Amino acid sequence: MLNKIRNRKGFTLIELLIVVAIIGILAAIAIPQFSAYRAKAYNSAAQSDLRNLKTQMESVYADQQQYPVL
Repeated sequence: MLNKIRNRKGFTLIELLIVVAIIGILAAIAIPQFSAYRAKAYNSAAQSDLRNLKTQMESVYADQQQYPVL
């Protein structure tokens, strides 16, 4: 009897279903957080681009005493 139990290797269906359910719950929590971080990154990049544009326009104004026509 003891040898039969030792020879049975692997996971039961219930154990696998529990693991899949836990992974699904963790993914459901992580995906909205990831999209929020992504939106913050896009906003930060846009603000950085605007700061760079402002710096460039001020540089042109300092050289030519007028802002460039866009």
